Amino acid sequence: MTDVQDWKPLEIRPEDVGTRPGAAGLVEYLKGHPGFDALLVENKAVVFRDFAVPEGELEPVLDLLLPNRLAYVHGNSPRTKVGENVYTSTEYPQELTISMHNELSYSAQWPSRLLFYCAVAPGSGGATPVVDGVKWLASLDDEVRDAFAQGVRYSQNLHDGLGLGKSWQDTFETGDRDTVEAFLAGSAAEWEWKSDGSLRVSQVRPSTTRHPVTGAEVWFNQSDQWHPAALGDETAAELAELLPADELPQSVTFADGTPIPGEYAIQVRDRGLEAAVDVDWRQGDLLLIDNVLVGHGRRPFTGDRKVLVAMTD
Repeated sequence: MTDVQDWKPLEIRPEDVGTRPGAAGLVEYLKGHPGFDALLVENKAVVFRDFAVPEGELEPVLDLLLPNRLAYVHGNSPRTKVGENVYTSTEYPQELTISMHNELSYSAQWPSRLLFYCAVAPGSGGATPVVDGVKWLASLDDEVRDAFAQGVRYSQNLHDGLGLGKSWQDTFETGDRDTVEAFLAGSAAEWEWKSDGSLRVSQVRPSTTRHPVTGAEVWFNQSDQWHPAALGDETAAELAELLPADELPQSVTFADGTPIPGEYAIQVRDRGLEAAVDVDWRQGDLLLIDNVLVGHGRRPFTGDRKVLVAMTD
C-alpha cells in the first residue's frame, strides 16, 4: 500500500476562535459553528485546548458535541459510570499501555464519535495516543492484511458475578436475560447460557470498515487486544495455566476458527502504537474523535489521572 500522509488532531484554543475560556466560552463557540460535524470528519480528531472546562459544567458541552449519548453496552473494558452515560475512560493499572483500538469495533454497532475529558491531569505520562486508521491499515505487512481479509471471530465467557473478567450483568448493564438475548439477536451473535449462570458469546466481524462519509477504508478490529500474545509472554503463560483458550474471558480467531498467529497480533499492536500521535492532558481539556477514522489508547502514567469518556451514535 502507498505511504499515508502524516496526520495530527486539530487543536482549538479560546484565543484562536475569539472566545473566552470555560464551559460558557466553548458552548458559545460550538453554537456559532453548526458545521462542526464536517470539521470533525475533515480533521478526524479535535482537541479543545486551554478552555479549562470545570467538571461540574461539562453537561452543556456534552449536549452539543454528543447529542445522543450512548450507554457502554457490550463494552469489555472496566469502567465506572459517573453520570448520564458518562464513564471513567478505563481502569486498567496505570503502569500499563493500552494499545490502539476503535471503541466497540468488535460489536455489530459502535459509536460514531467519542469525547474524552480531563478532570484531573496525570502527574506524568498518561497521554491518549490517537492513530489514523488509514495509516494503521497501510502500516501492516501484505501477509497480515491478506490473512485478516475474511474477518475475525470474537468469543467471550461472561461470568454470573464471580470469576475472571466482566460479568454479563456489567457488560450489558442489565440483569435481565431477555434484554441481553434481544441485544445479541439484533447483533447476529451466537450465544449460550451455561449451567453455572455464565454466558458464552461468539460473533464474526470484519477486520476493516469504510467511513460512511469519506469512504476511507480503515483497520477496524480489536484482534490484538483479545489475543493472549499481545498481553506479553508472562501474562499469556499465566492465563494458559488458569484456563484453556476456549474458557478465557475473551479470545479471538480468524472468522473460520483458525488461530491467529501471535506474531500477527503483535505486529498489529506495535504498528498501531508506532503510528500514533500522543494527546497530552491538561485539566479541563477535551478530545473529540471520529471513532471510525481514528483509534485511541493510553500511555502509562503516574499520579491521579482522571479522564472521562462519553460517546454518541
